[in-house]
Amino acid sequence: MPKALQVQLTRLLESVVSPATLERSLRALHLPRTLAGTEEGVATRSLISLALNVALFSDLLERVPTGRAYVNDCLASGREVVFDHGALRTVALAGMGGLPMGEAAITRVLLPLGYRMNDVYPLDRLGMTGRAYTHEDHPEVLPQFFVSELHPERFSPAFLASVRRVTASSVDPLTAADLEMLALLQKQRWLDTAAAARLVRSLLGCFARQHSAPSWTDYQILLAESAEMAWIATEGNAFNHATDRVASIDALVAEQRQTGRALKPTIESSKSGRVRQTAFRADMVTREFLRDDGSVVRHPVPGSFYEFIQRDFVSDPATGSRRLDLAFDSSNAQGIFKMTAAGVARAGAM
Repeated sequence: MPKALQVQLTRLLESVVSPATLERSLRALHLPRTLAGTEEGVATRSLISLALNVALFSDLLERVPTGRAYVNDCLASGREVVFDHGALRTVALAGMGGLPMGEAAITRVLLPLGYRMNDVYPLDRLGMTGRAYTHEDHPEVLPQFFVSELHPERFSPAFLASVRRVTASSVDPLTAADLEMLALLQKQRWLDTAAAARLVRSLLGCFARQHSAPSWTDYQILLAESAEMAWIATEGNAFNHATDRVASIDALVAEQRQTGRALKPTIESSKSGRVRQTAFRADMVTREFLRDDGSVVRHPVPGSFYEFIQRDFVSDPATGSRRLDLAFDSSNAQGIFKMTAAGVARAGAM
């Protein structure tokens, strides 16, 4: 990694990521050299996007021990991690406390950073819709965002009522000053380094749970109809998974089977055959729930996970050039989403 880029990222992230975690991420990740030419004291939207992605990747590794162990193996062997995309879940419901509805809570961040929607992916089996966001300036080297929305109205009235109760306490993590800074970034496509560092700290708050602890009763109602909404109830808008782009997913699977890590038994393949995916099963985390009498109980539930993707090249018939296939696949996504459904908590487990 160019020294200048390392210095710039450190300045943007030193107040939000611990030194040891940041050092590990910067050593592990394949970082685009094309972003290293930023003027001193200036952070372009691409550099801010990269910093945010490094911070989110670091956060996921702190929460996902299996992914952290894999990345540590990569560091030991000298293999770079190519961060392909991060995924998160939202709820398409009005009246969620002070939080914007559905993916708007996230796209108000992504659009000023230079991201644009690339495609829409129906996830009908899950009652959801996925949308892929790709960076305009560096589409093949900056990670994409896969943002999904759950549609509560597609489920039962009791489910919808539970969603409303769970999300009613949501608060907006962004202040008026943060929104003004995002508007300035969208207008001029850069910020001074100090302002950019403050903005990255604020933006990280958008990738977390915005509501208070759910009740155990509501969690069980949600879980009975949607493991995905139950996951949102405990994890919110945190990265559901981060994805490593690998040269051969077959070789990766063979290698990881030897470690004994809990890997998805099959590889998902897109209709085109150019995009293939698999993942570790979600690591369990302990979360608080409220009993009907108001007391608190802690229980293990599925957390986030670490994914792998192999992308092949596609030819552009208009120019004859080859580009990386950055598409996703609805069937693949729905298969990968099952990684957070394994080992889910049931009422009998109390």
